[in-house]
Amino acid sequence: MSDDYEAALVRITGRVQGVSFRVWTRDEALKLGLAGWVRNELDGSVVALIAGPDAAISTMIERFWQGPSGASVSNVEKQPTALAEMPTGFRITG
Repeated sequence: MSDDYEAALVRITGRVQGVSFRVWTRDEALKLGLAGWVRNELDGSVVALIAGPDAAISTMIERFWQGPSGASVSNVEKQPTALAEMPTGFRITG
């Protein structure tokens, strides 16, 4: 990936399941030109891999704090992640 692109694994906690958080995440990521995936975790959190331009990643992190209507986000934890290649599209994986 070029220097102006990054990837991050993000864990979002709070009331984030049962409120269409994954669909909202996919839609917001696509609007920002991000690639990756999002899934529900057994512990009640949502995890997303987001990859794309630095500015879009930062914007998506800010949006995670708001979430969709009905969500109540208590924490957003970002871990930079190295990728061998840039993913294409944005999928809901679980």
